[in-house]
Amino acid sequence: MIPVLAFDIETVPDIDGLRLLHGLGSDVPDAQVANMAFQRRRQQTGSDFLPLHLHRVVVISCALRDRDSFRVWSLGGAGESEAELVRRFFDGIDKYTPQLVSWNGGGFDLPVLHYRGLIHGIQAARYWDLGDDDRDFKWNNYISRYHTRHLDLMDLLALYQPRANVALDELAQLMGLPGKLGMEGGAVWDAYRRGELEAVRCYCEADVVNTYLVFLRFQLMRGVLNREQYRAECALVRATLERIGEPHWAEFLQRWKPER
Repeated sequence: MIPVLAFDIETVPDIDGLRLLHGLGSDVPDAQVANMAFQRRRQQTGSDFLPLHLHRVVVISCALRDRDSFRVWSLGGAGESEAELVRRFFDGIDKYTPQLVSWNGGGFDLPVLHYRGLIHGIQAARYWDLGDDDRDFKWNNYISRYHTRHLDLMDLLALYQPRANVALDELAQLMGLPGKLGMEGGAVWDAYRRGELEAVRCYCEADVVNTYLVFLRFQLMRGVLNREQYRAECALVRATLERIGEPHWAEFLQRWKPER
């Protein structure tokens, strides 16, 4: 069984990078630096969503299904640098070569990790292999949009048509899944500034389990899982979250409706 790793990241503005690029000194408060960048971006595009290279990664949440178990955890604790966070993510890929599963990972999460990995000098040989080291990777690698070693569910389900994209939160709820817990993505920066990193981690972990459960339904739809296997996989996820017993998982389970 090839391990399956669903992942999601949460980011905040790269304040140090913004200071460098815009010639701002340390006397300018972080919040003011971010607000200046948001305002500049709104003037350019009509949105305050910053360019991907100016996002600093603060949490990477993972849901791993391997031969023996299902696990959920987050990289990105207090005092852990962004460089260490990104390095650990790519080291895991180098070690286990899982199938990656994401929601908009090709449009956001992975490009952000590419830029931040480049900035920090992270090595990720297995991830970037296009067949030079492993011939199998020529036909199925993490980089190609149409390969399944990285499966971007949002992109694939929309048949690679951006106008057909849907939000994970809405699709998950229509499927009887909990959807987002605690906050929206736009609230992460404010929560981070208040020192609520744990709340950001819980929010990201809920997103990654929603993503994994959508993946299971997709595997049922395409015939990889039969109905009995699908229910068994969902039961494994439920049992794992019940065993963890943290408050955000109790809320998640309460909102997870039985299959229609």
